[in-house]
Amino acid sequence: MKIQGKMFIWLSVFILAMAVLYGVWSKEPAGTTALFLAFGLCVMVGYYLAFTAKRVDAMAQDNKEADVADEAGEVGFFAPHSWQPLSLAVGGALAFLSVAIGWWLMYFSAPIILVGIFGWVFEFYRGENQNQ
Repeated sequence: MKIQGKMFIWLSVFILAMAVLYGVWSKEPAGTTALFLAFGLCVMVGYYLAFTAKRVDAMAQDNKEADVADEAGEVGFFAPHSWQPLSLAVGGALAFLSVAIGWWLMYFSAPIILVGIFGWVFEFYRGENQNQ
């Protein structure tokens, strides 16, 4: 994590220099503002990673003598299958389509989105995947 923190801090220094250069040279407020906001985001991410790296154990990526196999192991639990993303995609598509067609379509898309969200949150509390 130390390496990523340093990378984001150096990236933020570069973006700050480019934001100042762009602001002085172009005098265009939208792009200058976007670059300064990107600088702020890089500082936040870099600070978080550097702050967290002090409080966690050193990872294999922080050791110059580490092998690729040193980070091997269980990454996490991933659901084997789920129909809930399809429900959310259909509901989201209908919700965005309601902007173009008419807001009345939102009455049909909102229940589909809610069913998808509740189904995804509680999919391991019932059914065949209950004990996973």
